[in-house]
Amino acid sequence: QVQLAESGGRWVQAGDSLRLSCTTSVDSIVGRNMAWFRQPREKEREFVAGIKWNASRNESAVSVKGRFTIARDNPKNTLYLEMNGLLPEDTAVYYCAADSLPWRREIVTTTSGYDRWGQGTQVTVSS
Repeated sequence: QVQLAESGGRWVQAGDSLRLSCTTSVDSIVGRNMAWFRQPREKEREFVAGIKWNASRNESAVSVKGRFTIARDNPKNTLYLEMNGLLPEDTAVYYCAADSLPWRREIVTTTSGYDRWGQGTQVTVSS
């Protein structure tokens, strides 16, 4: 049973903007920190951005800081990733994930902290 579903990925040119969405079932998001990860071809999955369960705080990877913004709409059970100033090195499959531990204080930046994943959406940035 799929609980997370990403959308919005597509081919764009360097400098363009894109917004990814992740729709969830209610029990996937309530009280859980959420995050976006990405996996470039033949590379490890890496943390992009995370947000607290109540949106009180978020964190971003150094590589995307100032360009990407994570947000969530709890009543709509939706997570977003606003991406601006896209670069070719942002090319990857982007995944949304829900923390395995409800009400966690910190935002985990490793994949081991998440047990619910979407199928991913491909973002390709051409130079």
